[in-house]
Amino acid sequence: MLSAHSSADSMIDALSTQEKAGLCSGSNFWQTRPVARLGIPALLLTDGPHGLRKQTGSADHVGLHASVPATCFPSAAGLACSWNRELLEEIGEALGLEARSEGVHVLLGPGVNIKRHPLGGRNFEYFSEDPLLSGVLAEAWINGVQRQGVGASLKHFAVNNHEHGRMVVDAVVDERALREIYLPAFERAVKNARPWTVMCAYNKLNGTYLAENDRLLNQILREEWGFDGLVVSDWGAVNDRGRGLIAGMDLEMPASGEVNTKRILAAIGSGELPQSVLDTAVKRLLDLADKTRQAPQPVSDNLLQHNHALARRAAEQACVLLRNEADHLPLPVAGRIAVIGHLAQDTRYQGSGSSQINPSCLEQPLQALRGFAGKKANIDFSPGYTASGESNEEMQAEALALAESADTVVVFLGLPPEYESEGFDREHMHLPAGQLDLVNALLPQADKLTVVLQNGAPVALPFAEQVPAILEAYLGGQAGGSALARILFGEVSPGGKLAETFPMAAEDAASHPFFPGRLRQSLYCESLWVGYRYFDSAGIAVRYPFGHGLSYTHFEYSDLLVERVDDSAGQCVVEVSFTITNAGQRAGAEIAQVYVGQLHPSLPRPARELKDFARRELQSGEQCRVHLTLDRRAFAFWDKESNTWCAEADTYAIEIGASSSDIRLSHTLELVKGPRPSPSPAASDPYRDPAEGGFDAASLEDLLGHPIPPPVPAKPYHLNSTLGEIQGSWLGRQLKKIMAQQAGKALDSGASESRRRMIEAIVEEMPLRNLVTHSEGKLSQGLMRAMIHIMNGDWGKLLRNAPEDCR
Repeated sequence: MLSAHSSADSMIDALSTQEKAGLCSGSNFWQTRPVARLGIPALLLTDGPHGLRKQTGSADHVGLHASVPATCFPSAAGLACSWNRELLEEIGEALGLEARSEGVHVLLGPGVNIKRHPLGGRNFEYFSEDPLLSGVLAEAWINGVQRQGVGASLKHFAVNNHEHGRMVVDAVVDERALREIYLPAFERAVKNARPWTVMCAYNKLNGTYLAENDRLLNQILREEWGFDGLVVSDWGAVNDRGRGLIAGMDLEMPASGEVNTKRILAAIGSGELPQSVLDTAVKRLLDLADKTRQAPQPVSDNLLQHNHALARRAAEQACVLLRNEADHLPLPVAGRIAVIGHLAQDTRYQGSGSSQINPSCLEQPLQALRGFAGKKANIDFSPGYTASGESNEEMQAEALALAESADTVVVFLGLPPEYESEGFDREHMHLPAGQLDLVNALLPQADKLTVVLQNGAPVALPFAEQVPAILEAYLGGQAGGSALARILFGEVSPGGKLAETFPMAAEDAASHPFFPGRLRQSLYCESLWVGYRYFDSAGIAVRYPFGHGLSYTHFEYSDLLVERVDDSAGQCVVEVSFTITNAGQRAGAEIAQVYVGQLHPSLPRPARELKDFARRELQSGEQCRVHLTLDRRAFAFWDKESNTWCAEADTYAIEIGASSSDIRLSHTLELVKGPRPSPSPAASDPYRDPAEGGFDAASLEDLLGHPIPPPVPAKPYHLNSTLGEIQGSWLGRQLKKIMAQQAGKALDSGASESRRRMIEAIVEEMPLRNLVTHSEGKLSQGLMRAMIHIMNGDWGKLLRNAPEDCR
């Protein structure tokens, strides 16, 4: 094992070119390649963001095969609602300890992709629609993990905002949206937490695959932001290995046999790939090995027990009280309580795909409610609907009868696993029809109802104004059951606030006409208008705004003070302070949000943008003074003409809110220094008034400053054609059939519908190049090219290249 950071340089000289090329690809699904003669170890990389997913048998990157028991924390969508830096850092430390105990060197997380649209299939695995909140929480998580000697892998870099076509799609984004929406979370985490690795995404960005995108990986990530770690591919994201190395993509995962090792050696031999580039990539891998050289520590029962308690605390802070008319909650621990809904006895506690954890233990809400109440209350249960959320007359009749005889009714609703998963996007925002039928049937007894939601992303709630209380639990992890019991019965006051907007309907999102786009091209025509930035600026009513969340107590804001001062570098910063008072009868937590809006911008800007926040826990009657600092970047936008951040001389509103639409205090401030860019009117007008809409391909072209390139056509077929695209040929149909059969072998007879849908989507959208690399050389690229010639009916090319193609 490497003993010191400086030894990496001497190792480079000792390695052969063959060994260096081999080090740039994995040795198997989860490990890097060792070089035993020099003491270079194999590094173990595993998922995932909300729990350790170390597989001990068959390996896969989508959660099909079993993994070791580990603590399953709430998913990122829920954790973000805590707005709690310290909690995220503590969870990172817990994950790092569990990873070390299993000999894991790199934990593949966190994911900070922006929730561009509520139907993103993997939204449960990401923090927020807001880049600042995402970046702050990612920074804390990374610090916690890496403090334990385990590397983090910030992902998926970048603009990977939907599942459809993710292996081949080209995300077409203008520069301001890229810089102001999609990159800042990565930037903050890289600059402040210095992750040891960054994972590049599958997709293209403005025409270039992220795995070979020099501008993103070299110019922005390394040169601009100062990243000095290793870039690893998402599993199967490599397109052209030589170009990838030149662009700064160091490590290919998983193993591709000798396929890409041979390509690297050929590129070195031809002079296409400089030896110095290969050496630099290898040095980054050796540096990572040095950072993670600590010996494993055996996991103890005490660690898992401690982490389970932490998971419960996290689940409590992840819960968001969306509605609580007439202080309906907390519930009395008395009388007859009807618990209705299949999810109460078969909880939805995590998402599907590569982040799926084998929990060390699992609490069911029904069991936890009964355990908390003991003999003080009589708790009866009825499933009310099927496991898939469908209606069942007998179940519904039983549930209605139970509700009629009860004093209190708690209804569990949410999304079944087959509704949201890695691999495919959601089709709509609706809850399952059987759940909605049940709620509608219960509405005559609405005064008894409390609705508990378990879902990874926003859902439509047409009944919201007809029930007194709604508690959003998201995917609460293994300890979510007792967390819900403690909140519902008042042991704990809910303090979470939404990290994303709940729109009335998916169609209300500015990106909806373009989401997710075509297989090969996704146009981000909405530009900056994502989430609350759009809804607040356009005046569009939403079900629940960004930052919303109620409590069993209430808080008052007062005494806002805003002062301009110079920092140690002579730069103008703004000091913001205000007082929060717990004016209720219970202890609770409040999350105060600081927004900034420019009053007379020369370019289109959102009405307000989150620039800082503070979470404070206060006893009844207690007050505290909050002090926050805004630097000049908090007032700036990205000026693509000067290629830098620009804060104009203008009047700005400093707003303190309990949510983005509940502004409690405000102050205007003049910035007297700063330029005023003169943008082209054509590039601004369609976006200046988002309420008017009108975003389309033509307006995006104005922002880009050039025509949108046509997407790559389906034919003639090529190495990046997907299995779904080649179904026009007999050979293509046979290839897909074989791959579907192979993938199906990974599913047992009891596999869930979500896993089946995920596998179908992965097979449908798998590019032909991945058949070559996943076969680890058993299927050569030459033979694949020959098959492509056959599918295209290009017999002349087949005959001309037959000797080369069939090698």
